[in-house]
Amino acid sequence: QIITGLFLAMHYTSDTMTAFSSVTHICRDVNYGWLIRYMHANGASMFFICLFLHVGRGLYYGSYTFMETWNIGVLLLFAVMATAFMGYVLPWGQMSFWG
Repeated sequence: QIITGLFLAMHYTSDTMTAFSSVTHICRDVNYGWLIRYMHANGASMFFICLFLHVGRGLYYGSYTFMETWNIGVLLLFAVMATAFMGYVLPWGQMSFWG
């Protein structure tokens, strides 16, 4: 995620008027930009699948009885979800505006 994100950041423009066109530029004009973008998006989805499996395993084995560790894990889960939301709205596309 970090490596693909850095490659995407090299060509991304964060201005609200040109953000979507810079994403289009990455997909169309940058060599293998489409592949890097889709690896980044699908990598985030795979990360969340692994994260939810980890939470499910913790629930199955009763790890929630260790309250301090469990609460830190829940805080980390919310931090990761907030980070993913920010990455979701970053391209300023129609889904970013209307959900």
